[in-house]
Amino acid sequence: MGQKQQLDGIDLGSLKVLVLVCDLGSFSAAANRLDVNQSTVSYTVERLRAVFRDPLFLRQGNRMLPTEKCLELTEAARRMLDQLAAFTAEQAFDPASASGSVTVSCNFHERQIVLPEFCARLRRAAPNVRLVVLESAVHGKRQLKQNECDIVLGPIEIFGEAYFRTHLFTDRYVCVMDPGNVLAKASLSLADYRSAQHIQVNHNGEWQGLYIAALEERSVPFEPTVVLPSHDNLERIIAGSDLVATIPGRLAHGLNERLSVVEFPLDVPIHIDMYWTARTAQSGLHRWARQLLAEVARSRPEGDGTT
Repeated sequence: MGQKQQLDGIDLGSLKVLVLVCDLGSFSAAANRLDVNQSTVSYTVERLRAVFRDPLFLRQGNRMLPTEKCLELTEAARRMLDQLAAFTAEQAFDPASASGSVTVSCNFHERQIVLPEFCARLRRAAPNVRLVVLESAVHGKRQLKQNECDIVLGPIEIFGEAYFRTHLFTDRYVCVMDPGNVLAKASLSLADYRSAQHIQVNHNGEWQGLYIAALEERSVPFEPTVVLPSHDNLERIIAGSDLVATIPGRLAHGLNERLSVVEFPLDVPIHIDMYWTARTAQSGLHRWARQLLAEVARSRPEGDGTT
């Protein structure tokens, strides 16, 4: 069979299988995602191997690792599938009659600052649209790449021609503490900050605040007394203690009003951006949702820091 005849036998379904196996590292996982038998996935991969004259995947332990040629083919297939999805996306959009879903990946900061109002406005304008929120941590790019989410929000950088970006707002770090803490009485110097008893939020050990790198650049040691997986119950842990937490300013002003907020001794901007891909770039629903997210995020002035 000639190469052209073989290529004629490759359809969009085959490309989806290629992308899923590459992303998930498993024939069975890809079959479960597609709701087909594993034999169907195996047959499709064998057909692709014959067409491209490459093993495409090599077994290593419990995972199927892509070859270099497979990685190149997968990225080309992914772009093609996303572009086709964009072409077929519905252009006209009426929120009141719309259905479907919007999946947003973000962390506590964005969930606390942006999502409450976004959810309320979405429910009022588009009551039949489903909102799904995922934990991002450091997985936002992978979630977007593998179509697990439609939008990623956060202080991250996602590079590549396949991704679109817009800036939402800039936050800055502040220090939160009990009003009885001696450090709450005046502005903090780096020496004062160094001597404090710190709480660090490490996002389940997957990400650390940008302020830590800024301290390291100035050779200021940071040795937390308490390490928490998230910002949950932060104000209850701080109240009545000598502990100091360094968190985004907008987040601080959503905490218990009885806590004191003091400027962090360094100016460390937190740029919150929104990312999406070609798959949803022209979708009426997702364009509307992105615009609404941007309006909500920008509804307060940038650098909304201490009071």
